[in-house]
Amino acid sequence: MTRFLLVLTTLISLSFVNASAWAHGYELGPLSIEHPWSRATPPGTPTGGGFMTIHNHGDESDYLLGGSSDFTQSISVHQTKMEDGTMKMLPLHDGLEIPAGSSVTLEPGSYHLMLMGLEAPLVEGERRRIRLQFEHAGSVDVELAVDAIGAMPEHSH
Repeated sequence: MTRFLLVLTTLISLSFVNASAWAHGYELGPLSIEHPWSRATPPGTPTGGGFMTIHNHGDESDYLLGGSSDFTQSISVHQTKMEDGTMKMLPLHDGLEIPAGSSVTLEPGSYHLMLMGLEAPLVEGERRRIRLQFEHAGSVDVELAVDAIGAMPEHSH
């Protein structure tokens, strides 16, 4: 029985280590960026998505303007929305507002980063570094944890 409890405790501990290895966050002035992630992409796919939650602990709004990386041609902020009966991904040319004292979540089917011109597929299990650019807070490097193709936020830990 003691050996069983030891094995069970070890397995439970390892499951927490694995989950916490994927949980990651970043700070930039009054902003905190929680668990940036992406989905794996099939070979030859030219675009990918970037997702995260951004908290603004400050007294004024800031704007996520886009970003850059060494594995994409460009990174821009988009919104998926229904327009004239068709689902479209529209660029937010003025950026995405992160209101003071509030949070905004970038997730599939909503606000997201478009990773344009991927040089190679995003592979499940890897991390890819990108630089986010904000209007007021400046820039910060974050790592996107690459999850499975088709992953949804509740599976991305």
